[in-house]
Parts: sequence; C-alpha cells; structure tokens
Amino acid sequence: MAVTLKEVAERAGVSRSAVSRTFTPGASVSDKTRRKVEKAADELGYSPNALASSLTTGRTKLIGLVSNNFHNPILLEVFDLFTRGLQDRGLRPLLVNLTNETDPEHSVRMLRQYSVDGVVVASSTLPPGFSKAFRDAGVPVVNSFGRYSSTPQVHVVGIDNVECGRMAARTLVARGYKRVAFLGGPQSATSTQDRHKGFMAEMSEHREINTTCSYAEAYSFEAGRREMMRLLESTPAEAYFCGDDVLSIGVLSAIQDSGLSVPEDIGLIGLNDMEMSGWENINLTTIHQPIRQIVTSSIELMVAMLDEPDRYPEARIFPCSIVERGTLRPLKS
Repeated sequence: MAVTLKEVAERAGVSRSAVSRTFTPGASVSDKTRRKVEKAADELGYSPNALASSLTTGRTKLIGLVSNNFHNPILLEVFDLFTRGLQDRGLRPLLVNLTNETDPEHSVRMLRQYSVDGVVVASSTLPPGFSKAFRDAGVPVVNSFGRYSSTPQVHVVGIDNVECGRMAARTLVARGYKRVAFLGGPQSATSTQDRHKGFMAEMSEHREINTTCSYAEAYSFEAGRREMMRLLESTPAEAYFCGDDVLSIGVLSAIQDSGLSVPEDIGLIGLNDMEMSGWENINLTTIHQPIRQIVTSSIELMVAMLDEPDRYPEARIFPCSIVERGTLRPLKS
C-alpha cells in the first residue's frame, strides 16, 4: 500500500494541508514545518502524487515531445538528451509520434487531452504551421531543429540549413570535383529545401562544375539506398552532398554493393555527425550539427515560457562545422 499524505501528517504532527504545501513548489510553509514533514516523509518512504499535485497547482509538468521521423537514428540521441534534460528540471516528457500526421489541429487536440504544460516540436521536416498551431491554441511551444527566420512566429532553435548547403558545396569545390550532386531528403521538408537552396546558390558561382539534384522519399537508410541505386543505373556524379547522415549511409551501402568504392569512385558528405557516422566501417565526412546545445537551449526556452507564456518568439541559431573523415578525396594541394 502506498503511504498517504494523511499518514505523513500524523507522523509529522502537522495538518494535511501543511504536507501538501511542503510538496507544492512556491507554496508558503515555514522552515520548521518543512523539516518535520520531509523527515516524516523520508521515514515512511512517501512520494508526492504528481496527479494530485497538478489538481492543486493547475500544472501537470508534462511537456509534449513530438516528432515525425522515428526511422532516423539521430532521434535516439535527441530523445535521450531531451528526456534527461527535462527530467533534470523537474518536468516530465511525453513522447508523441506524429509520423504521417498532416493535420496540426488534430495534434493540438491530442496533446491538450493530456493537459501538457508545453510542447517541444523536435523536427526539421514538419512545416512551421505545426508549431504555430500550438501557439495559437495558447500552448507554450518551442520548435527545435526548425526553420530559421529573422521574424519567427514561435521560438525556433536550430541551425542555418542554407549555410550548411553552402558549406557542403564549398567543401566539394575545394577538392576539385567536376560533377557534383545534391541528394536530399523529402522535397517537402523545409530542411531539404534550405540545404538545397544553399548548395545550389554556392554552386551557381562555379559554372565549370556540372551540378544536379535528386531526392529520397524520407530521411532514412532505405530511402537513401533506394535513390542511389536508381542513380547508379546511369552515370553518377563524382561526389554527393547527402542532406543527412542516415541518407549518406544508405547511399554508401548502394555504392559498395555496386562494386564501386568511396571515395575513390564517388565521394560523400553528410550532415548531422551522428555517432555511427564515426564508426570505422562508415567513417563519413559530414557537417557537425551541435545537437546537445540545441536541446539544452530548447529546454531553457521552454522553462522560461512556463513562467512567461507571452515571451516574444526568438530564433536561436548555432554554427556548424565540417568533420573530416574518409569519404571525400583529399584537399587539392
């Protein structure tokens, strides 16, 4: 049987309301009473009932953590950092899978059924309207890995995907490739659009280099492999900027199964720098996305919004960097 609030009150020699106030953040209770209650609770092994506390405070401390691409291994790292970070702040993450969800209003209704105090949309592929729908419904929201805007409608924390596209293009140019290509994720994803935009803008300054583009159906290993197998049926490019590490690994698999070598026959550069990209059998040259900093900043914003729901939306953008490994030819001397 669970220890009740009444039993703690009797052991401490105080009222039940005094016990309730002791375990209610911000409630008024004297230091002497607090010490007595905490001592009694420790002796009895009492833990406050979170549901009962939410009825008193009007807050559940639940934070909806929503995403839509559970096929991408990078989300394991993202979810690990988010769940631990939220729990360290005394908040409780509620993981929600929005794969194949197209109606933001339905997502809002679903999250409100759980009485969440706030929502983190952890996605670079969901359209901005998903995050805005939560804000319009009065739910504090942060869009992590979202699309950068100088005038955001919700809080956005992430990277400049246009600049990442430029970085990848400059890296391929510096290595002397004459036929390069962009192989992106789903064409509808804002991250794909922005990475393509930056890549093509940079390549437009190098007319002597032939540049093409194509898209995979999803940010997944299978989609990347499938698209590369299709491209290998004709004459492939000398090097590819794959809009994501997991796409790159699928592409690498297709190239190797076709009897070609990386980087001798085809060069690859990805984006994210997820853990498996550094494995010896993959050794992917990629663009590092500072995931830990993005998650930490997102949590800081969410905590601030719980106390200040009308906080003016801001965009926090973190710089990326090239991680040199073994899937591109060496720099030209």
